[in-house]
Amino acid sequence: MDWKATLRSRGYLLSDGAWGTELAKMGMTPGEAAERWNLDHPDLVEKVARAYVRAGSDIILTNTFGANSFKLGRVGLAAQAAILNRRGTEISKRAAGTKALVFASVGPTGEMMAPLGDKKEADFIECFAEQISACAGGGADGIVLETMADLAEALAALTAARQVCRLPVVASMTFDRTSKGFATMMGVAPQKAAAVLGAADADMVGANCGAGIDNMIEVTKAMRRATRLPLWIKPNAGLPQLVDGKTVFRETPEEMAGKVEALLEAGANVIGGCCGTTPGHIRKIAAAAAEAKETALRANRKVLQAL
Repeated sequence: MDWKATLRSRGYLLSDGAWGTELAKMGMTPGEAAERWNLDHPDLVEKVARAYVRAGSDIILTNTFGANSFKLGRVGLAAQAAILNRRGTEISKRAAGTKALVFASVGPTGEMMAPLGDKKEADFIECFAEQISACAGGGADGIVLETMADLAEALAALTAARQVCRLPVVASMTFDRTSKGFATMMGVAPQKAAAVLGAADADMVGANCGAGIDNMIEVTKAMRRATRLPLWIKPNAGLPQLVDGKTVFRETPEEMAGKVEALLEAGANVIGGCCGTTPGHIRKIAAAAAEAKETALRANRKVLQAL
């Protein structure tokens, strides 16, 4: 699939939903490294990927979100970073076949860059380069830098991607509503993120996690005002709630699907779901997006023409 050609003709693309919450349903325990499942339970990881392909995703991700050596080092797996990323990508590629593209998931390290932390920019670039190189070696069709809060870390990851591969790169950050508007945990506003990451040569910019679809519509509008790049938007299934000691996401597939047209109208181009969303959510979102195709084409005309 040529993602740009498909986006131009249809007006939108469909990504996948959550991975962590799906693996938890299969027995992954709190605190367990999800990426270890690429070696220990590849059949179950592939089951998640296949479910999203069947649900209609044009792009699925990989079980590599936390597979950077900084984060893996906390659970004694830093030496296995390359194999965990390669295997995670290969699993999703098998599941996708010719029906979907695979964009490798690259999440934050959990470390702070100097002067707030003890790691330098070069350390971050080296760490991300190792991960992204392994994903590219596993056959990834693109890279998604997701759930980023620190603009400097996102830029380091983007620099690393450009150093080690020639794949399309999505740069996605996580925004929460504050008294002064939406911002990441590090105080980065959606407009600034879109402008800076776009200027740094991202192929797509966007937002994921953090909020339900209502808030994400507002974030999308803010980002669209700052860029004509395609917007990658993956909201949670509502805000997380703690029920009987378990984290629950209450927004149903029907509720999310009912707001898809508004999300496309706001300027979203690649839509999917983050925490709490399931293949059932993606199936309903796919149907709603198909019905709103004309809205997507009209609302994003200038973006599509620029591809």
